[in-house]
Amino acid sequence: MSEKTFRPFETAIDRDAALAQLRTATHGADDGELFIERRRAEALHFDDGRVKTASYDASEGFGLRAVLGEVTGYAHASEISEPALARAVATARLAVGQGGGTLADAPARTNKSLYTDADPISGAEFPVKLDTLRQIDAFARDLDPRVVQVSATIAAAHQEVTVLRPDGSEVSDTRPMTRVNVSVIVEQDGRRETGTAGGGGRVGLDGLLDPTDWQAKAREALRIATVNLDAVPAPAGVMDVVLGPGWPGILLHEAIGHGLEGDFNRKGSSAFAGLMGQRIAAKGVTVLDDGTIPDRRGSITVDDEGTPSGKNTLIEDGILVGYMQDRQNARLMGVAPTGNGRRESYAHAPMPRMTNTYMLGGDANPADLVADLKDGIYAVGFGGGQVDITNGKFVFSCTEAYRVENGKVGAPVKGATLIGDGATALKQIRGLGNDMALDPGMGNCGKQGQWVPVGVGQPTVMIGGLTVGGSAA
Repeated sequence: MSEKTFRPFETAIDRDAALAQLRTATHGADDGELFIERRRAEALHFDDGRVKTASYDASEGFGLRAVLGEVTGYAHASEISEPALARAVATARLAVGQGGGTLADAPARTNKSLYTDADPISGAEFPVKLDTLRQIDAFARDLDPRVVQVSATIAAAHQEVTVLRPDGSEVSDTRPMTRVNVSVIVEQDGRRETGTAGGGGRVGLDGLLDPTDWQAKAREALRIATVNLDAVPAPAGVMDVVLGPGWPGILLHEAIGHGLEGDFNRKGSSAFAGLMGQRIAAKGVTVLDDGTIPDRRGSITVDDEGTPSGKNTLIEDGILVGYMQDRQNARLMGVAPTGNGRRESYAHAPMPRMTNTYMLGGDANPADLVADLKDGIYAVGFGGGQVDITNGKFVFSCTEAYRVENGKVGAPVKGATLIGDGATALKQIRGLGNDMALDPGMGNCGKQGQWVPVGVGQPTVMIGGLTVGGSAA
C-alpha cells in the first residue's frame, strides 16, 4: 500500500486558521505547539508453521499544548479539523490562566536527514513478506533436528509528523521503522529452551528481507537456545561480573540513563540529582545519548517538539556533565534543550526521553577482562528488568550467561539475575573493552505509560561486586 505524503495544512486544516488557534491557546504562555501526526503500522507473525496474526493499523490526529511554568495544558483529538482544534484550545488554556509567561524562542532549524523518508510498508509486497516468513521457518527447522517450534515476525511502521509553533515556524519529519525477529524452541531429552534474535532500524525492509540477514538471525536464535540446553543453575552471591558488548547496554539504559533525564533531576527524584560536575563513575567511563546516528532505531532528525536531535555527553571520564532535556525542563533548569523531547503519539505530551544511549569503549582486550575474573559471571544477553529511578536499584534477568572461575569460561547458567544500583555500579567499573558495539535495533523504552523506540550500546565491561541472584542450591 502506498499513500501520498502527509500534508495536513493542504488536506485537513487551513494553516492560518490553525496558527490563529494555536496563538490563542498559548497567549501568555511560556511555550506550546501543535503536533500533528499520521502513523501506519503493519506486523506479520508466523508461528509453528502458519500465519498466526497479520495486522495493519492506521491513525492520525493532533496534540495541542500550552505550557506556563511547571504546568502543562494538553488536549488531543483523532480528528484533524478546525472544530476539533477549537475545542482543544479551551482545555490547553487551562494551564495558562491569566498568563504572565514569556514565549520561548522556537528551536533552531536543521537540514540534516538521518534516515530515508520512503514508506517501508509499501517497500515490499505482501506475498513477498509471507514467503519470507515461510522461508525463515523452513530454514530454522533444517538447521537442527532439535528445533520443535519457530516464530518469526516482520514489522514495519511509517510515522509522519508536523510541528507548528506560535511564531509560525513549522518543521516536519518522516520516520520509518522496520524489524525482523526470529525465535526458536529446541528440545532435547525432554528439556525445552528458547532463543531469540532480531533487529532493524529506521531503514527499509529490503535489507532485512535479504536471506543473508534473516538467516544470521535464525542461526543466532538457535545458538542461544542450544547454549541454554546445557545451562546449569546459576550461583548466588556477591561477585565480579563481565557484561558483553552491545545489547547488555540495556542495563546502562535502565539503571543509569533514566536517572539522567531532566525531569527526574529537576524534581530531585533521581539518584543523580544535585551531582552535576561531580564524579559519579569510575575514571574512564564516558556515557553519551546520541540521536544523530543515521538509520538507528533510537535516532530522530528532530524531536517531538521540533528541536534537532543531539549528540549529548552525559558522563565524561566519570564526571556528570549533562542531563537529557526537553524544552520545558531545560527552561526551568536554565539550560538548553538537548533534542530529547519525545512522545509516543499525538495523544501524549512530550517529556525527556533517551534516544541511543551508550558507553564509549576503553583500551582493554575483552578476552583479558574475562580472564581476570576469578569467580564470577560473564553475561552477554539480557531479558526483562526492574529499576527504581529514585535510588537506581535494579534487577535484571540474564538470557545468556556463563560461570567463570579462575579466568576460564565454564558452563552456561540459567536463572541468573543481576542485582545492584546504578550509582554504585558506575563507580565499580574496573575495565572497559575496546569493542564498543550498539545493539541490533530492538529496544523499546517505557516511561509514565509512554513507549518509544530506543537504542543502547557499550563495550565489554567489568563491574566489581554485583549481587548475583541464582537458583543453585
